[in-house]
Amino acid sequence: MNLNIFEWNDENSHHIIKILSQTLMKLIQYLLILSIFIIQFSCKKEITKDPIINGFGKVFELADQDFNYDVSADFKAVFDVGYSPKENNKSNASIETGARFLNMHAQSGMSKKQLHVALVIHGAAAKDILTDAAYKERYGIKNPNLELINALIDADVQIILCGQTASHRKIKKTEMINGVQLSLSAMTALVQLQNEDYRLIKF
Repeated sequence: MNLNIFEWNDENSHHIIKILSQTLMKLIQYLLILSIFIIQFSCKKEITKDPIINGFGKVFELADQDFNYDVSADFKAVFDVGYSPKENNKSNASIETGARFLNMHAQSGMSKKQLHVALVIHGAAAKDILTDAAYKERYGIKNPNLELINALIDADVQIILCGQTASHRKIKKTEMINGVQLSLSAMTALVQLQNEDYRLIKF
């Protein structure tokens, strides 16, 4: 009986080494792909992708931005809001800018704890912080900004009404949406917040 079933010659050795090498290369490729996937998945878990305020403040993600900013810093912004649409059934896009600010930076990797926002309301925009009952008494419809204002307050955004505007327009504290603060004036609030290192944003 011939026991030399497999002859270990140079040709066979070379063939086996070639197969092992190809298998090893494929294994390395699979491991590299798996590593890249794990790294990408881990990074995505660290980035806050869900908006802070749902339903308001739609924003776009940018893949090709080349202006760098410090994502580890705290951002403190105060918005000067004196504009409101003349149409009483329309929501105030200037107020929604606060939601856009939060959502935009949260989707870019900043945490909610890093973002501090305040809106100082005065002038025509004073009507936008009225309760539904007060708004309906004045304009015959519910306040189209109520849900937005409540969402902002729930997200720890400071909504501050100018006391001079409130007095001029005969707005009582009881007619303001719960959580809206009343300041001596818009100027007072803007100065105080800037003293606290808030950056003024006015469009």
